[in-house]
Amino acid sequence: MSSNIPYSQIAPPGAKRYSLHDRPVSYPETEDNRQSELEPIYERSHENDPPFSPGLLPPGAGAPAPVSRFYGLSAEEGGPNPSFTHSDPSFRTPSYHPIDDDRDVTQEVNFDQPRHSDYRRSVLANEGTTPTFGYQDTPFIPPQSYHDEPYNNSEMNASAVPIPLQDVGGGNGNGYREFAEKNRFYESPRKQSTRKAWLCTTIAVVILIVAAAVAVPVYFFVIKPHSNSASSDGSSGSSGSSSSSGGSPSSGSGSGGKGSAAAITGTDGSIVTTDNGTTFTYNNTFGGYWYWDPKDPFNNGARAQSYVPALNETWDWNNNHIFGVNLGGWLNTEPFISPALYEPFYPNAVDEYTLSQLLANSSSGLQGALEEHYATFITEEDFAQIAAAGLNWVRIPLPYWAIETWDGEPFLEGVAWKYFLKAIQWARKYGIRINLDFHAAPGSQNGWNHSGKLGQPNFLYGPMGLANADRSLDYLRILVQFISQPQYKDVVPMLGLLNEALTPNIGTQPMYSFYVQAHGVLREITGTGTGNGPILSLHDGFVGVDPWAGLFPGSDRLALDIHPYFSFAEQSNAPIAAQGLRACQTWGSGTNSSMGAFGITAAGEFSNAINDCGTYVNGVGIGTRYEGNFPGWTEPALGSCSTWLDYKNYDQPTKDGMKQFAMASMDSLTNWFFWTWKIGANPATGEIEAPFWSYQLGLQEGWMPTDPRTAYGVCASLGVPATSAPPVPATATGGAGAGTISAAFAASYTPWPVTSLASIASANVLPTYTATGTLKTMPGPTFTTPGSTATFDAGSGWFNSADTVGAHVPVAGCTYFDQYVLDLASQPPLPTAACVGSAAKKAKRNPAPAPTPAPKL
Repeated sequence: MSSNIPYSQIAPPGAKRYSLHDRPVSYPETEDNRQSELEPIYERSHENDPPFSPGLLPPGAGAPAPVSRFYGLSAEEGGPNPSFTHSDPSFRTPSYHPIDDDRDVTQEVNFDQPRHSDYRRSVLANEGTTPTFGYQDTPFIPPQSYHDEPYNNSEMNASAVPIPLQDVGGGNGNGYREFAEKNRFYESPRKQSTRKAWLCTTIAVVILIVAAAVAVPVYFFVIKPHSNSASSDGSSGSSGSSSSSGGSPSSGSGSGGKGSAAAITGTDGSIVTTDNGTTFTYNNTFGGYWYWDPKDPFNNGARAQSYVPALNETWDWNNNHIFGVNLGGWLNTEPFISPALYEPFYPNAVDEYTLSQLLANSSSGLQGALEEHYATFITEEDFAQIAAAGLNWVRIPLPYWAIETWDGEPFLEGVAWKYFLKAIQWARKYGIRINLDFHAAPGSQNGWNHSGKLGQPNFLYGPMGLANADRSLDYLRILVQFISQPQYKDVVPMLGLLNEALTPNIGTQPMYSFYVQAHGVLREITGTGTGNGPILSLHDGFVGVDPWAGLFPGSDRLALDIHPYFSFAEQSNAPIAAQGLRACQTWGSGTNSSMGAFGITAAGEFSNAINDCGTYVNGVGIGTRYEGNFPGWTEPALGSCSTWLDYKNYDQPTKDGMKQFAMASMDSLTNWFFWTWKIGANPATGEIEAPFWSYQLGLQEGWMPTDPRTAYGVCASLGVPATSAPPVPATATGGAGAGTISAAFAASYTPWPVTSLASIASANVLPTYTATGTLKTMPGPTFTTPGSTATFDAGSGWFNSADTVGAHVPVAGCTYFDQYVLDLASQPPLPTAACVGSAAKKAKRNPAPAPTPAPKL
């Protein structure tokens, strides 16, 4: 998330903190200080509840849930059940009304047919009521087709009459909805006695038939496809499924043990047991199912929803859509997302750099405080909730210090990686794909607090710009080597190369040279073509999508990452009901055209924020544009942020307008990741003070759709016309023509390293590193075969052993600047000639070839 803070702007001591309530700060030592009051939003089962039956439905089968767990759509599209109070934040995603016969509806609907402007669709709602956006007559929303709404890019018509949010749920609004009970036949004792044997025989036969019908499909469709060895090296680009599923035990059969009797999969209403023994109820009314077998820990058979591919199936970029959410503020902390970490040190902790320094001298210590945050802020239950919300991807920001730190860097080294491995395990279990985003590079790529250190960019900018870029390439190599292994490639099929690099300051010439170099280095590791390593996502650099049309011709599987926000630019007091139209008119056309002109285009970040209100949203101790007290902002104040932060008192029109804005954004962006899943409560007030930014809170409070598919057609309902979009180019998915960037294009951005930077004309004299060190190899998890001491093959961490180029390390005898240069006056003078040095001085690294020991998950 960008906040456009001037590089030199750092909160002065004593700056006023904005918070929802003006009362003394206190920090009662309770569990609530560390976890959001919204957790859990699933019912936890009691300890003695019976486990979910190991008898399974076929993958994706939409079986009726138990009566007490079957919910319908209220007039406000479900959301929190009206009977729940704020202190009981349970909610349910909407279920579909059962049809009157026993047909499998999912077999009658072609979910893969392309969307056209005349395609009619609806949500099957309660009691025959089907409010729509002008589409009717199909039993479910046809979800997986390519978006076809190019909206005109004109300025919002301020005089237009806002169109109120349409009902997208229907029903009678009574909340709970129950299946009718089966008819019960009461007969006389005499009739019962004459039929008793017949009934018992019939029941036994039915049970045997049902058991066979369940077991056989589950074996062939879920378990059997994943018995392949971890040595599988690719996926089928035409068959629609991937052959990689995970490792086989290094020794032993993997049978037996305490886990052998536990359920290994389940659908809506099943009981999930976590690693620490706690349980919760899995609520997924979209036909998704979880899968976790301790005897097969790399099995990719789970499916988030019935209408998206399981992890062992190929994602179709022309028909499947990303409905995603970011896990911001978790492994790469931000003050406004995880204020419990920052608030105690106000106003001195402004980024993770200063937070780390302060935590290191605190009673909890750096590792104690951050590991407690990692362990509690996002848990396995969050992944289950994400799937239950109809979401199928997560974007996980990861900083470079999750891999390593160098001397003098205060960050906690390597511990975040342990929790990233947990994220892979949980995503695999619930059928969710991961977009791994390299969020914070050495030196900072933008000078904003979420890049590690607030200040100015020192990536391809400033005297350490080249050295920091080479070090960043090393970390990208390490990440690609790890996630390209067959155990992980289907769970982590996308890698964001660099979050929000400040291209307007850095310049397109150095940035595109870096991307050409990164593409060549990383595709040398993975190979080219579908299934060979991750899609590589490039942030648009704040220049918009149009300049990217046709860039990097001949490249293999590049995607474009856009971050459309209204909150950090011109502020508006337009009615909330008008914001949806604004999103459709501003974003739809460009996103739609970019899919054909460049390739896969996804909004890696967007939110419900229509202004910049929210504690710490702009930074610690920094004001807001909306209130007119943001540094350098010259426009008049538009009002008080307290109105927008007090979400508990939002009226229904406000919630409806916010939901319409969210759905219009989703409809216009096609493939998207909301920023972010969760905002932690501020311990000073006990409140969530950035409500625009929390998907989870929006679900609880009723301003986010409980089924993202209901966003289809919102822009059309607001009067923005829809037309078909072109398919993505073949090169975008590893098809014909994908491979090496054309020589003519590459020649205009090479050789590497660049010889000129925007800030320094003669970059060839700047300090650089030498590639003679030893790269760190990242460990996989340790999974022990039940009933034995044998462990499963989690990979070596190094997919391609032919990649033997060393790590970039300092050159002995050469002078280096601080990697986070803020003021050149405090640094040695710029060199007048390149430093050659004599020998490599090795920074701290783990020796190769032995992999780093695996953490115990």
